[in-house]
Amino acid sequence: MMKLWSYTREPIDNVYYDPRLAFSMHLAIEENGVLQALNHNSGVLFAKATENEDGSLNPKCLRNPYLFALEDSRFGILARQTGPEGEDEQEGEGKYLYFTTTDFVHYEEYGLITETCELYAESEDKSERLREAFENMKREEGKGNASVDRELPTQEEASKIEGAHWSSSIEISEKTAEYLKKKLVTPVHVDTFFPKTLEISDLSQLKDCRAERIFSDGTKDLVRVDWQLEGIDLQKSKEAFVEGRLHQEHFAFPMATNHADPCMGKWNGKYYFIATYDADHEHTMYIREGNSIPELVTAEEHLILDSTTYEGIGGLLWAPEFHVIGGRLCILHAATPGPFFEEESRIMILKEGGNPICKEDWEGPRRIVKADGSDICEAGKEITLDMTHFVIQGEDYVIWSQRQFLPKDLGAWLYIAKLNPTEPWKLASEPVVLTKPEYGWENNHTFVVEGPYALIRDNMLHITYSAAAVDTSYVVGLLSIEIGKDLLVPTNWRKSNYPILTSRSVEGEYGTGHNAYVTDDDGMTYTTYHARPGVDAPRCSGVRAVHFDVDNEPMLDLTEEMMLNREKATVRCLVKLRI
Repeated sequence: MMKLWSYTREPIDNVYYDPRLAFSMHLAIEENGVLQALNHNSGVLFAKATENEDGSLNPKCLRNPYLFALEDSRFGILARQTGPEGEDEQEGEGKYLYFTTTDFVHYEEYGLITETCELYAESEDKSERLREAFENMKREEGKGNASVDRELPTQEEASKIEGAHWSSSIEISEKTAEYLKKKLVTPVHVDTFFPKTLEISDLSQLKDCRAERIFSDGTKDLVRVDWQLEGIDLQKSKEAFVEGRLHQEHFAFPMATNHADPCMGKWNGKYYFIATYDADHEHTMYIREGNSIPELVTAEEHLILDSTTYEGIGGLLWAPEFHVIGGRLCILHAATPGPFFEEESRIMILKEGGNPICKEDWEGPRRIVKADGSDICEAGKEITLDMTHFVIQGEDYVIWSQRQFLPKDLGAWLYIAKLNPTEPWKLASEPVVLTKPEYGWENNHTFVVEGPYALIRDNMLHITYSAAAVDTSYVVGLLSIEIGKDLLVPTNWRKSNYPILTSRSVEGEYGTGHNAYVTDDDGMTYTTYHARPGVDAPRCSGVRAVHFDVDNEPMLDLTEEMMLNREKATVRCLVKLRI
């Protein structure tokens, strides 16, 4: 058995580690007396905000997370609910937040419970365990202890975890510990497999042979090999040893300064790049064209829209995305006639036979409206932005961010609806609220969820989205649903309790967010995103390969060094001429 520790962290400041992040449950595994912090020493369990009748949210945090065992291989967590700065509040007096989990990655939250615990007892035995845990919490807090477990890590080990305020520990199985490490520790490339012998008819067939790259979490992917075939004549020698190296594209960060909300797409065999252009305060929109994704890094920029081109487009050209809708190349983006409070989602459609880098080949922007032609929301009171599109089982959908400012600012929420692909400026169903900024990492500095983008993987649809303010607190969250379930029923979706990409994920990149995906000709999936190369630096675009974890969910924090171990990058094989 191994030991799992829960803790919160000491807040640093509102730039590097805010109270809304620090006052959440963090986890560390103790193995042979050595502690290992999980998830970049960031929180994995956050308290949900409470909601008022008008839809506004009251942010919440937690303290003193206490771990205990339940029946059926489940665990319980009790914690003190606090205000957004970790402060005590009257609402939580005599009550504790209650969560259950089977793996300490996915949680079910029941809200505040009292010491009777009756609503959440599925059997008398479970009720007794929960009551016992409740009494332990109450007794230790009554003594004024910060911890609800008197045992603490050794001072030497505890000091290795920056800012930790230790709460409790529990024994877990090796299986649970291994799963936690696979999910909450960034994996690295550790080995490579390629057949020792191949029979082929011609050396050109090697270009289609892929090496298997093996990661420390046990996952694998297939990678193209750059072969060194000079001087080899298989027709003459009949067999020969060949050597090659795993192929890897290199993308330095940043790839484009003052470019935010980046998106890449493919159309008629070419790749395209587009982004919000911060250098002129979002008054222009440029695209790049290349024969490959790497070519987009240095490709020429072509102006296709500015704030003087069309009547009703006055600026704030935000978050453009390429999408093929009904067989036509489209750009979804947001713009306003002038005032910020009239920002709305729009669509541009490439004319038949048009060239994407030619400004005149694009139809003028049209506002996205409801199926009956009415406005999605009232201009001046609400805004819409960051609309994205995807197709599932033959149905077209859009997800976007919408924010009500009047009569009260409710923050930005994500909405979903079906789309009419023959008239892609029209929704085909009523909008449904998909999620709100309910966790501390989503309402940090401001109440915002935005920037959704779809990624389909086997039988799952994943939506990554961004949250919080567009400063160092900006992060990426994850929503997932099984394909086949009704996408317009919010309870069918599973929401990750913690962000999957933050300022703590990759050193030197702050405020990471607003990502999208593109797959190259080799089948490698890349994420485009923006981040700041310094706390006060401008937003800049980046590109990084996506890794898929043990649950086939996207991991966005593997750097090029993690994706390719140079010592494991060479493959050697005996190729024989097939007679």
